Amino acid sequence: MKKIVLSLVVFASVLTACKSEKKDKVEAKEAVKVEVKAATLNNVDVATSILTWKGTKPGGAHDGTVALKSGGILIEDGKLTQGEFVVDMNTITNLDMKGSKGAGKIEGHLKNADFFDVTVYPTSKFVITNVVETEGKLAVTGNLQIKDVTKSITIPATISTENGVTVFKSEIFNVDRADFNVKYKSKSFFKELKDKFVDDIIEMSFEVKTKA
Repeated sequence: MKKIVLSLVVFASVLTACKSEKKDKVEAKEAVKVEVKAATLNNVDVATSILTWKGTKPGGAHDGTVALKSGGILIEDGKLTQGEFVVDMNTITNLDMKGSKGAGKIEGHLKNADFFDVTVYPTSKFVITNVVETEGKLAVTGNLQIKDVTKSITIPATISTENGVTVFKSEIFNVDRADFNVKYKSKSFFKELKDKFVDDIIEMSFEVKTKA
């Protein structure tokens, strides 16, 4: 009976690993040069804006948030045309184990050289290079910089303005950390890991609000 149970556990772990590797991800292309006017606006309310993340591995997952350090959104003729958002990587927070020693360990590990090496790379950045609107939804292309790598990605998003506050909100999008040289337990770099890997895909979303 113990052998049967053990076999089922192993089989379930394999299925979990296979499923986690099949997540769709945003395509990372060469960064595009752009002259940004929005950087001078500094009109984003960093206190109410938030970036969320979720990382997975066989049999487990962790999620949390990261805060913005600064940001600007440029609206011209009622349309989003430019934006620049600087992420404070020192604010990486784990939520699913909030208040526990485990949360502190996860946050510390994500900040160290295994992952985002925030001592060397204290900020990340997203700079909008193109916006295409179709039936009220946006395909927002921009240069995403993580560590010392910058790639162009396209994110599904919406934008709305009410009572003088503009809300720029993404749908969930999947970033491949291997594209940004984040190697810890990545099967893209270490083929021999078997089921001891951490997924390359990071689920992300954001809600950015301007100052009232």
